Amino acid sequence: MTDPDIVKVDLSRQKPDFSYEIVIGRNLFPQVADYLKFAKLASRCAIVTDTNVSRHLHPARLYSALEQKNLDSRVFTFEAGEQNKTVATWDKISNDIAAAGYGRDSAILAIGGGVVGDLAGFVAATFDRGIPYIQIPTTVLAQADSSVGGKVAVDTPEGKNRRGAFYQPKIVFIDIDTLATLPDEEYANGLAETVKHAVIEDRDYFYYLNDSLNMINSRNPEIFLELAKANCSIKANVVQQDPNEKGKRRILNYGHTAGHAIEKLSNYQIPHGHAVSIGMMVVGRISRNLGYMPAEELAMQERFLRNLGLPTTIPNGMTADKIIAATLGDKKAAKGKARYSLPKQIGTMLSFEGQYATEVPEEIVKAALQETGAA
Repeated sequence: MTDPDIVKVDLSRQKPDFSYEIVIGRNLFPQVADYLKFAKLASRCAIVTDTNVSRHLHPARLYSALEQKNLDSRVFTFEAGEQNKTVATWDKISNDIAAAGYGRDSAILAIGGGVVGDLAGFVAATFDRGIPYIQIPTTVLAQADSSVGGKVAVDTPEGKNRRGAFYQPKIVFIDIDTLATLPDEEYANGLAETVKHAVIEDRDYFYYLNDSLNMINSRNPEIFLELAKANCSIKANVVQQDPNEKGKRRILNYGHTAGHAIEKLSNYQIPHGHAVSIGMMVVGRISRNLGYMPAEELAMQERFLRNLGLPTTIPNGMTADKIIAATLGDKKAAKGKARYSLPKQIGTMLSFEGQYATEVPEEIVKAALQETGAA
């Protein structure tokens, strides 16, 4: 037997730059057009959105801004709702874009909430093996969280975000004027990720949010800018330390393991932010019961979530056993067991030898779920 020949593919000198800017302000659609014109990112732009966002004419306004700069674009729309963030919708939008003659010289503009950003980003990551995309989030939730960090995905029957990629946008435009069209429930829904950022990384931010409660609840535009800047700074700081979620980036999942299970069991009738709010209470109780998070700090978190109009209890009819079973499908599970990111106190998460997530005995999880309202 002769030794095999080996040909080495050496890409060690290839260092692509995945950094990007987040532009935060008001009336930014003309700036999106200016950026596309200046950067020469693509010869054609596919504006991807959903039926909720289209109803408020944001895509039409964006299309008009691009048209004024003689930029070729077209709007592609899918039915709104987490239940439509699926492989089937990804396939349809991808096929529609291809049928319209788009190719590698194209770019995708994702304008909408987290569902739009996740799905449109996954289309961009996979269309012709990857084309550029821009995030233009129009909800508090997307502006605080999903538009930053480059995690793009669709849901499957096995769980949330089980088909996806790490694929960074070229730039993010956060136009706070788009928040004016949000219903009150959707506005509150987005605040859960804001609270999460404070709990996982910035104690001073948590106190600032508490002091600003009246401005937040009255939807004062001045607070929108501050929230967007703080949320993006916190998330960007975490993401740049761990782009591919091998360690510290896992703290961004605080409340999400239980929250995603609750969201799935409701058939996505419980909005993501509401589910995360409940999930933070579950995991906060797990941490307290393990002797980490002080009871008074857990009470501070619960009080603030309630003051924002967010739920803190599991809906009637959901059992602890079903929620635990659903967590096993979480993409962060290891060796068939769910792992949890746990707070030590408000502003600090537990490391677990740099992993920032740990397995928890089932009886501890079950007790926390039942204390939060599960049957």
